[in-house]
Amino acid sequence: MKPAQVFEFYRRLAELDPSPETELAYVNPYTLLVAVVLSAQATDVGVNKATRLLFEEVRTPQAMVTLGEEGLKQHIRTIGLFNTKAKNVIALSERLIAEHGGEVPRDRAALEALPGVGRKTANVVLNVAFGEETIAVDTHIFRVGNRTGLAPGKDVLAVERALEAVTPATFRRHAHHWLILHGRYTCKARRPECWRCVETDLCAYPAKTPAPA
Repeated sequence: MKPAQVFEFYRRLAELDPSPETELAYVNPYTLLVAVVLSAQATDVGVNKATRLLFEEVRTPQAMVTLGEEGLKQHIRTIGLFNTKAKNVIALSERLIAEHGGEVPRDRAALEALPGVGRKTANVVLNVAFGEETIAVDTHIFRVGNRTGLAPGKDVLAVERALEAVTPATFRRHAHHWLILHGRYTCKARRPECWRCVETDLCAYPAKTPAPA
């Protein structure tokens, strides 16, 4: 897309939802970090169901360590890969206590050094908890970036770099959520709902889906 088209693409998303927010439930940066780690290969809805009671009981790394790995598993066993995720959450909680005074660091390298935390998770935490202008590329954003022509790339890092390069400064704070929500609810994987999409005339996708009969 040309710069003017990119600006218009974001302007339309912003008009629809001026202040987008994560759909993961959390109460502080620590519970946000835990929720994002748990959300890998799982839906936000499923994670929220699993953490509803957990986050009433556990809101700090120390409380999580006290709960223990087996106790955590009882809360999250409905989530995919719960055994590995429980181990990682306990380990990252111990690391936060030992190295960061029990606080979630506002630093990408420090976040990525935590067990179970990759670049995408770090970007989400930096954006949502600390207001950093990061873009966490998940499957939704990867699809939107490539399908629409907004930011094509062969892998998630390439799409992230492309988005960082083309996204106007005025939209960078919320770009992450606009694109995720657009991919989740409109530009869907199997059947994009092109007939009701505000970006149809800007989108490069050739096989636009007609309205259902």
